[in-house]
Amino acid sequence: MFVTPAYGQEAAPATGAGAEGAQAGTQVPADVGHEGGLFPPFDPSTFPSQILWLAITFGLFYLFLKRAVLPRLGNILEVRSSRIAQDLDQAAKLKGEADAAVAAYEQALAEAKANANAIGQQARDAAKAEAEAARKSVEAGLDEKLAEAESRIARIKADAMKDVGAIAESTATAIVEQLVGKADKAAVAAAVAANR
Repeated sequence: MFVTPAYGQEAAPATGAGAEGAQAGTQVPADVGHEGGLFPPFDPSTFPSQILWLAITFGLFYLFLKRAVLPRLGNILEVRSSRIAQDLDQAAKLKGEADAAVAAYEQALAEAKANANAIGQQARDAAKAEAEAARKSVEAGLDEKLAEAESRIARIKADAMKDVGAIAESTATAIVEQLVGKADKAAVAAAVAANR
């Protein structure tokens, strides 16, 4: 048995007959307000009303979910799925653009390599043509100098041969004069000319 305290007093356990007499006005009997001492939700006599209120509450909760919460959730899921689909489409579009950019880059790189090779080949051909022209020019100059040298040599030889004839005549005349005494210049000239 419990004793409820009066306003401003502390609760004290009621023990013995003297304590019950001192606080007789503050006692509450154990069975007051509790019909048989059962917890009301577990009392079988209240099951029908509990089931009725459960059905009403469940029905109202179901209607609230069906009319307010589920449409919002459906809209959120639909928005998210459409956003995901848009993001996937955008990603596919960007991937296509990136692939096209890579293909254009590779094509431009191949064209640049081909142009570089063509420019290099043109430069090699131009350098080769210039070297060939310079070689021909040098050869032509050398041929001219060689022709000049040969003509000079021929002139010198011809001049020397003229002088050789005169020298041979004078030498032969001198030898004949020393051997014979007197030489005929016309006969010596004819003899030198015959031996040339």
